[in-house]
Amino acid sequence: MHAIIKSGGKQYCVDPNDIIKVEKLELKKGSPLEISEVLMIKNGDKITSGSPFISGAVVKAEVLEQKRSKSITVFKKKRRHNYRRKHGHKQDETVIKVLDILVDETSIVSNSKKAKKPSDTSEKNKRKKEAKVKNTSSSKKDKEVKKANKEKTTKEE
Repeated sequence: MHAIIKSGGKQYCVDPNDIIKVEKLELKKGSPLEISEVLMIKNGDKITSGSPFISGAVVKAEVLEQKRSKSITVFKKKRRHNYRRKHGHKQDETVIKVLDILVDETSIVSNSKKAKKPSDTSEKNKRKKEAKVKNTSSSKKDKEVKKANKEKTTKEE
């Protein structure tokens, strides 16, 4: 379950419990946030896209902190004119944690947890074990073939 949201003129692909850095938002630490500019939602195999936004879709988030980004060096130079200018810049940013993705006031997170079956993981584990068994058996065959080839070459000499 993914959602593509728009914040500060940029687009972000978010999942529940993701922590992302966005452009500065005028909110205090710990305050809740609802982002209604949701461009697309993927829930399993079902993909919903808006034109431009999905009506009724909301991403709930919480502000973790307000901070400044790493310093960016802006260097200007014109060759052969002894023109050099060096400036630094730090962008203000807000760190948010995505709590939930809602479509028409129903949570996608809780729906997807109900849809998952515990047998899915056991089936995946069985497939992995079968693949390991196949790989080990093929490597044993390769070793046997190499051994037989070595014996043939030593007998011919």
